[in-house]
Amino acid sequence: MNSLEDLMKELTEADGIPGFEGAIAKKMIKHLTPLSDEIMKDRLGSIVGKKVGEVDGPRILIAGHMDEIGFMVTQITEEGLLKFQSLGYWWPHQLLSQRVKVKSKQGDFVGVIAGKYSLSSLEKDLKKVMNLQDLYIDIGARSKEQVEEWGIRLGDPIVPQSEFFTMNHGEVWVGKAMDNRVGCAIAIEVLRNLQNEQHPNIVFSGATVQEEVGVRGAGTLANLVEPDVAIVVDICDAQDRPSLAFSGACQLGKGPVIVLKDVMMIGHLGLRDLFIDTAKEEGISVQFDALNYGGTDGAKFHTHGIGCPTIFIAVPTRYAHSHNTLMDRSDLEKAIQLVSAVVKKLNEETVHKLFD
Repeated sequence: MNSLEDLMKELTEADGIPGFEGAIAKKMIKHLTPLSDEIMKDRLGSIVGKKVGEVDGPRILIAGHMDEIGFMVTQITEEGLLKFQSLGYWWPHQLLSQRVKVKSKQGDFVGVIAGKYSLSSLEKDLKKVMNLQDLYIDIGARSKEQVEEWGIRLGDPIVPQSEFFTMNHGEVWVGKAMDNRVGCAIAIEVLRNLQNEQHPNIVFSGATVQEEVGVRGAGTLANLVEPDVAIVVDICDAQDRPSLAFSGACQLGKGPVIVLKDVMMIGHLGLRDLFIDTAKEEGISVQFDALNYGGTDGAKFHTHGIGCPTIFIAVPTRYAHSHNTLMDRSDLEKAIQLVSAVVKKLNEETVHKLFD
């Protein structure tokens, strides 16, 4: 492993679903502290490291989000099975037989997601659409009383259990929580690149909480930072698979993606041009996408105050919102390089031109 691979393994294997980001927050603080002049945290839990280049320079926010999608215990059956609701969007067909961790006051309990099917009804069940409410988690308990003895309560968080690993001689990385520990890694590594470097601004780099349940931490973090410019770093869907492929679609290994729009934000035109020009100067191939679904923390950043020019830079992935998401290491490396180079250009004059 190299240091970036080590970092991604550490970040993706940390637990942190919406509203329960404590473990991943500690990881972020550990990595941001030696790179920052100050660690700042809002009251919901979003975290940034502040690094001052020019004291009177524009305020630049770089943000991923810490939370991964997960579940919450909502019912314990008499048989000792756990019913749950999702925190963030899951496709139920990806969940059967997957392992999860139920985090109780007495520790973690491994469980397996199961549904209402059996070998005797397999042919009939194959034709059904799987619904989340038909699933439950089996933690090996024999009764409701035993579950309660183990300290499991309604409202306890449930996180996916999946270890980080690599494919294709270390070029492809696989794990849970790529959405959005990828953005967390970019935020950390951009600050690392700015060490002992001149930059004409004040950089706030880190990650929000509760993005997956309504971009909630983005609003509070914007109130804390008061950014002049925001760069959202997240993932997007690679379309290089048989069921989705079409001409011009973004692919793994072809570079970071400039996302032109999603349903909650249109990327700032001036920032788009700045990223395109900088990528050309840096010799970085970039891809483009326009999303007709979803949104990011940019939804709150770009409407903060009287307006904040914002852009969404993505790393393409396959099989997002699952236990095993794939990404290409080179796309992450190039995204870090590109964002770092753009930040060094964001002086007072350049930022004020974005307001015209």
